Amino acid sequence: MSRIGKAPITVPSGVDVKVDGVTVKVKGKVGELTRTFRATMKIDLTDGVITVARPNDEPEQRALHGLTRSLINNMVMGCAEGFSKRLELIGTGYRVQQKGKALEIQVGYSHPVSVEPIGANTLAADGQTFINVSGPSKEDVGEQAAQIRKVRKPNPYTGKGIKYSDEVIRRKAGKTAVGAGA
Repeated sequence: MSRIGKAPITVPSGVDVKVDGVTVKVKGKVGELTRTFRATMKIDLTDGVITVARPNDEPEQRALHGLTRSLINNMVMGCAEGFSKRLELIGTGYRVQQKGKALEIQVGYSHPVSVEPIGANTLAADGQTFINVSGPSKEDVGEQAAQIRKVRKPNPYTGKGIKYSDEVIRRKAGKTAVGAGA
């Protein structure tokens, strides 16, 4: 049996979970998430503990077992505490500015780039060089952070660009001059 799939999920206080067949609705202080899973997975909620069971040991069912449990756990954790990613702008003149719920990023283009939040995400400019992306859905927060990073990927030669704050950019050596008479 899947080690991840058989682990029970304890629902923390302040989070309301409703299981309707294969549809799971989670509501907490950070937000509300709904997701429908495969009909073969059996999702059970008893006494604040969610368990996921699979019908047989076929490889596809084993894979879905762990996936379903992980997705439900992320929904519960996201609605209870939320997820967040922090990005950093590195470069001369690179800055970010809050424009309502959106962000306006200036990263060396002739125009500022506007970024709108995805779903229930919140975008916050922390100073002029840091961006905080937070929300209840781990999937949406990761996608939003990846889209912002894609505006100006970090350059391995100069280090300039938008990177995750915990990301390490491996620097490459530039061109070197070879002897004149070679």
